[in-house]
Amino acid sequence: MKRIYRFFTSLFFVALITGNVFSDNTPVPRKDLLATANKGFALDLYANLKNNEGNLLFSPYSISTALAMTYAGAKGNTKTQMAKVLHFGFLDSASLHPAFKDLIAETQSKNKNYRLNIANALWGQKGYKFLDEFLKVTKINYGAGLKKVDFGNTESARKTINNWVEKQTKNKIKDLIKPGFLNADTRLVLTNAIYFKGNWVNEFDKNETKKAPFYVKPGKEVQVRMMSQKENFNFIETDNFQTIELPYKGGNLSMFVILPKKIDGLAELENAIVFDSLNKWIVSLQNQEVSVYFPQFKMTSEFSLAEVLTSMGMSDAFSLPPADFSGMTENKELFISAVIHKAFIDVNEKGTEAAAATAVVMTKCSMPTKQIPIFRADHPFIFLIRDNRSGSILFLGRLTNPIE
Repeated sequence: MKRIYRFFTSLFFVALITGNVFSDNTPVPRKDLLATANKGFALDLYANLKNNEGNLLFSPYSISTALAMTYAGAKGNTKTQMAKVLHFGFLDSASLHPAFKDLIAETQSKNKNYRLNIANALWGQKGYKFLDEFLKVTKINYGAGLKKVDFGNTESARKTINNWVEKQTKNKIKDLIKPGFLNADTRLVLTNAIYFKGNWVNEFDKNETKKAPFYVKPGKEVQVRMMSQKENFNFIETDNFQTIELPYKGGNLSMFVILPKKIDGLAELENAIVFDSLNKWIVSLQNQEVSVYFPQFKMTSEFSLAEVLTSMGMSDAFSLPPADFSGMTENKELFISAVIHKAFIDVNEKGTEAAAATAVVMTKCSMPTKQIPIFRADHPFIFLIRDNRSGSILFLGRLTNPIE
């Protein structure tokens, strides 16, 4: 298996998040409400993607941000449906978009121990009139300036957008928009790209990495490069699963790995993961010495999400009529023709590199024991990369086969 020096990359996508219910009267910063909402949307989306076979990876953060920019131009029932699916009901539009601005600023704040960059852009048809208020909201809150292209020259426009994505993700996400997604009726593409590269607080010794079996399912195994170390980690063990936190240097970001006890226990675990249970597992982690065995792996996932988002409840946005994006342009002539997302992850002894990107295409009508526990990730598991300040899930996925 090829050695992995980079952790994870994911492409752009449009999605947004909504809030948490707090039991006291303490004012909660709007960005924290938004981050909580993002988790809800992330797990909803995972629940709708888990039936796909094989490895799975996406960036809820990227998808939420891209869809939030699209939401800025939605009106009527289209806006209502998007708010429900994206968990936006906790804030009105006047507060929602500034909350994204605050969350983005905190998430990508400078830290010498790792690199985390987030970029947004709007790609609009030359000569097409977009409402000033929509452009102002996306520029001020998302840093998404309008870049003019000619979708009549479809291939040139596609390459221009893909080149931007590739640059923003340090060449980890290539060819995001495939031929056929854009045409002469395309009027706007909203994009988000996120890139992360960080080293583990406790790096694995390369000399301790050995070939070992990974059990894809009972009776079937593949050989992988299995990293190992014995250190103190935040960890929890129940009758059915183990959860461990693998932190990155700098203290702001961590990978959390949820490992079922049974080789074939992934499906049962996936059905148990809901917002409340995930939060409970994370806050129950206790620091203790753990023997960790973790595979190197590398994967890429890509999705066209229109059908999934429609099934989740935002059907109006994808057809005209009834799509109403009159907050973008004076006329009700735009609808979402595609939501495209791509993600990549590469994990090794040193750490992780990750990137993600999302595109939304708008088209004109036409928990410990006394003895040292062992955490051996040698069968399918769920993982996520989380910003520990806000609780935002930057990446979420599962590993079913490290050599796929």
